[in-house]
Amino acid sequence: MATLGARVDRVDHFGRDLFVVLDRNGDRPLRVQLEEQLREGVRSGRLHAGTALPSTRALAAELGVARGVVVEAYGQLVAEGFLVARRGAGTRVARVAPGEPPPAALAARLAPARFDFRAEAADRSAFPRRPWLAAARRALADAPDTDLGYGAWPGAPALRVALAAYLGRARGVVAQPERIVVTAGITQAIALLAAVLRRRGARRVIVEDPGFWPHRTLLARAQLEAMPVAADDGGLRTDALPAADAALVTPAHQWPTGAVLAPERRAALLDWATAHDALVLEDDYDGEYRYDREPVGALQGLGAKHVVYMGSTSKTLAPALRLGWMVLPGDLAATLAEERGWADGGSPVLDQLTLAAFVERGELDRHLRRMRLRFRRRRDAVVAALGRHLPEAPVGGAAAGLHVTVALAPGTDVGAVLARARARGVGVFAAEHDGRPLLLVGYANIADAAIDRGVRALAAAVRG
Repeated sequence: MATLGARVDRVDHFGRDLFVVLDRNGDRPLRVQLEEQLREGVRSGRLHAGTALPSTRALAAELGVARGVVVEAYGQLVAEGFLVARRGAGTRVARVAPGEPPPAALAARLAPARFDFRAEAADRSAFPRRPWLAAARRALADAPDTDLGYGAWPGAPALRVALAAYLGRARGVVAQPERIVVTAGITQAIALLAAVLRRRGARRVIVEDPGFWPHRTLLARAQLEAMPVAADDGGLRTDALPAADAALVTPAHQWPTGAVLAPERRAALLDWATAHDALVLEDDYDGEYRYDREPVGALQGLGAKHVVYMGSTSKTLAPALRLGWMVLPGDLAATLAEERGWADGGSPVLDQLTLAAFVERGELDRHLRRMRLRFRRRRDAVVAALGRHLPEAPVGGAAAGLHVTVALAPGTDVGAVLARARARGVGVFAAEHDGRPLLLVGYANIADAAIDRGVRALAAAVRG
């Protein structure tokens, strides 16, 4: 059976590729075969909504068929609603295939919130595009050809040097470049650490209760037992820590309560690590943002021999960069570098060089100073609006970070509250502390002018 396979290259100004196989020896017309393959491609999801297709002339030339065959096939699929054709814009896959609307859950997840109080990232609209672009140009211009290879598994040397200096200066971290491993963020850092700890015989890891549930999932995937220990207004309670191989904590801004690990508890946690020959895994969550308190340095600066320090650009610049780092004690640096290398070969080198230039030029410091002023203003507006529209709900965790907590009445159906909030265009997260549901009201990605209306809508959702 003879077939004809085609990949349309840059034949016309659209420059699109399309894989099509036609059976020239069969009984079915070529036009029908083309229609069926395109129709099935849309239905199966292989041809995504909005995808531009080759022009009729280009596809006909590549397939070796008359242009009318393609014109008729396209026309039939346009009539059926699988394709759309507009003058000057060519032919594209329809936004929604007939009879196959996107799943409701996916549509809800992708839909932007009118009032975005989700505590998940820095202000995406404030990403310093021009300084970042300038740093990228400088990094690319200065990079020798050798830097365009696969890159060192621990990370680009230039970035590790820049991070060592910055973290020591800004976060009180005791860091040498050779002790730093670059990651794709905190999530990957914890996953790599969990895998290495498990291979070294670790079994149990202390976690904060309440705490960030994805961290527990990562530990479970590595077959490590998460041991919840209560956290209160002073952070993780250290008065009766159980025996374990490690403790995963957020001492600068506990998630979700916003508490800072008290000085005496910091000392107690480090004493526990020394006594048990255990590691403290420090997630420096929101460590760069403080408003009504003195700066709190990293726990690692008090006990570098027993602390793994982790940070990322997700809350300072943008999650899209997928750049993070670990500062590691002892022989863990070499072990984690190898683990990272075998996992994915390392972070994109050019992005690392750009971040290095960005940090060295002081752009990160300038950006954070601007963001602290912006976020403090928004924090004040959110707290004031909550006082007006939801005065019965206590507000906490306002001294630092990018969200405040709103304590709801015990027994509140928080799932119903979140559903009503979504119906009102409000995006917000929830947690629980001491049996009481909490709303985590973030303020990084909501415009100042929308805060009062958003909090009013949130209050209506709480009251039902």
